[in-house]
Amino acid sequence: MPKRLATSWHVLFRRHTAVLCGLWLLFTAAGASAEQPSFPLADVVKRHAAQLASVDSNAGALAAFSTSIGPAIDLRDAAGTLAAKSIPAKMAKELGVAELSASAQELMAALAAWQLADQVLQAVEPDAKTEPPAITAPSGARGEWLAANGPWHTLPDLLRLMKDIQQVQKQDLALAANRVALEASQRATAQWWDLHNWKDRVRLARGRARLCGTWQWVIHNHQNHQEQKASMLFLPPGLEKPGVPTPAEMVILGDSVYLRWEMNGRVQEDSLLFIKDGTRLEGSFVNNAGGWGSITGKRTAGCQP
Repeated sequence: MPKRLATSWHVLFRRHTAVLCGLWLLFTAAGASAEQPSFPLADVVKRHAAQLASVDSNAGALAAFSTSIGPAIDLRDAAGTLAAKSIPAKMAKELGVAELSASAQELMAALAAWQLADQVLQAVEPDAKTEPPAITAPSGARGEWLAANGPWHTLPDLLRLMKDIQQVQKQDLALAANRVALEASQRATAQWWDLHNWKDRVRLARGRARLCGTWQWVIHNHQNHQEQKASMLFLPPGLEKPGVPTPAEMVILGDSVYLRWEMNGRVQEDSLLFIKDGTRLEGSFVNNAGGWGSITGKRTAGCQP
C-alpha cells in the first residue's frame, strides 16, 4: 500500500474508532440510567397517599409532580422543566413542554387511581394491625379529572361501586379495586418511562434538525478504489417522501452521527462527525458487501419541510 494511502487510512480508522467509541460510551451511560428505578412505584403511592388523594385537577397534578412526586421517582429533570417559569415559546416547543405536561398529568392520574384502589383494598382486606380506612367515593371534580386523563377500562366500574357502597359485596369491590390497581400500575410505569426518556427524545430531535437538509456527499470505496458523488436529502423529523431513502437507524449525539441503511438486503453503517459549524460532515462507512471507505459531506441547502 502506498505510504500516503496508508497514512490516510490510519487517520480515517482513528476517526471512525473515535466516533464509535464516543457513541458506545454515551450508549453505555444511557443504558445505565435507563435501568429500572431502585424503588417500586407502589412504595411512592403509599408514601404520598394523602397528596395523591387530594389532586383533582391538571394544575394540582403538575404542582404536585414538580415539587415532590417527580423528584421522588427520579424524574427531577422533567419536574424542574415543568416548574420553570417564563420559558420562551421557541425553547418550550423545542423541549416539548406541552407533551411533557400531558405525560406528567397522565402519570399523576395513574398514581392517583392506583392510590384510590389501594385505599379500597385496605378497607375491604384490612390488616389486623391497623384500623381500616373508611371508603368514600371521590369528589365529582376528582372523578372528572381522573376520567379526563384516560381512557380507563376498569376505573368507571370501581367509581360506580363506590357511589353505592352500602349495597356492594366486599368481594365485588375488592375485584374491581384489584383491576384498577393493575391497570393504573401499568399506565404509571409506561408514563414513567416516557418521562424518563424525554431528554433522549429532545436530544435526538435536535440532532435530526441539525442534519436536516441537502448534502453533497463524496464517497470513496477502498474496496474497488472508486469515488462516487451523491446528493443526500435528510427530511425533517417525522416527515417521509416517496423516493427519498431514510436511514433504518439514526443516532446523533453532539457532533457524532451514526446512520444505518438497510435496502434490498444490503446494510451499510456510516460513522460521521459534524465539522466547521455543522456545515460539513466527514467520516467512514462499512457495508455487508465488503465495501469500506471514507465519506465527506457538504451542506448545499437548508432544511425544507
